[in-house]
Amino acid sequence: MKIAFFDSGVGGLTIFNKCVNQINAEYLYLADNKNTPYGIKNKELVKKLVVNNIEKVIKFNPDIIVIACNTATSVAINELRNKFKEKCIIGTEPAVKVAADENLDKRILVCATTLTTKEEKLNNLIKKLNIENITDFLPLDELVIFAENLEFNSLNLKTYLSDRFNCVDIINYSHVVLGCTHFPLFHNNIKDVLPESVKIIDSSDGVIKNIKNKIDDLNLKQNSNNNVTLLLTKEDEEFANKFKYITKLGDFNVIIV
Repeated sequence: MKIAFFDSGVGGLTIFNKCVNQINAEYLYLADNKNTPYGIKNKELVKKLVVNNIEKVIKFNPDIIVIACNTATSVAINELRNKFKEKCIIGTEPAVKVAADENLDKRILVCATTLTTKEEKLNNLIKKLNIENITDFLPLDELVIFAENLEFNSLNLKTYLSDRFNCVDIINYSHVVLGCTHFPLFHNNIKDVLPESVKIIDSSDGVIKNIKNKIDDLNLKQNSNNNVTLLLTKEDEEFANKFKYITKLGDFNVIIV
């Protein structure tokens, strides 16, 4: 069984790590390190980059492809599924349904990239759940840069988060939804600037559940152990070191695609 993950950088590792710990498979992780970050780019450019990268992944013949990037999912998932109908492609979207199901009488704050917050896919989901009147957006684009630089405890990061969350009256919210796969890397940092009453959620558990369901649907068998290959769009020893640092993997292959 071969499972491929795709993200513009290290963000998808928040889901990848959980998957590796729960499911034995041959894993591919394609990071478009040549073009990261995606969230502040033009929509059509991002769509082109995503399709081109999935074409590269498909050459390795994975059974399941996980678009472990909210921005890539929001702008390109429909085109990917239409173009690669023979492939099982799983997207990632903010866990607003979880927040809606648990919410009682307060508001929901979705933190994502600017591009994700503007896309129809997320806004249509919010309308479908009938929560548009209690849902607000807070773009946190710079968190992607902090993540790619492995900057998790700097004063600049703490100041950035404090300044951004000071833009909203956070006491009015029951949930903060982390709508970018990079953002769970900062779960504890975000928790530090929120009241204890505010719950932080992300989409990783939902994606893992979806992967397990697809494994059953496709009658795939788990491997005896994990084998991991990191695919990069440009040679970058620093990124390989980031991958090792976040995944804690001692052994993996690296291929430039």
